Amino acid sequence: MDFYMVMKIAGIGLLVGVLVMVLEQANRKDIAQLTVLAGVVVVLYIVVQAVADLFSLVRSVFQIY
Repeated sequence: MDFYMVMKIAGIGLLVGVLVMVLEQANRKDIAQLTVLAGVVVVLYIVVQAVADLFSLVRSVFQIY
């Protein structure tokens, strides 16, 4: 996991946090909850890609097919 990915995930977290605060102040708690869910899905997608790359690297290092 490189520094760029950590910063990307932190940026998504900050953006989602700000959006949730703004939406909750506007009494849009349902949209705020969907925003949190969308943020979690995006971060999970990034993490799954990183894990897939890791498995691919391990497979190529040990020459496992």
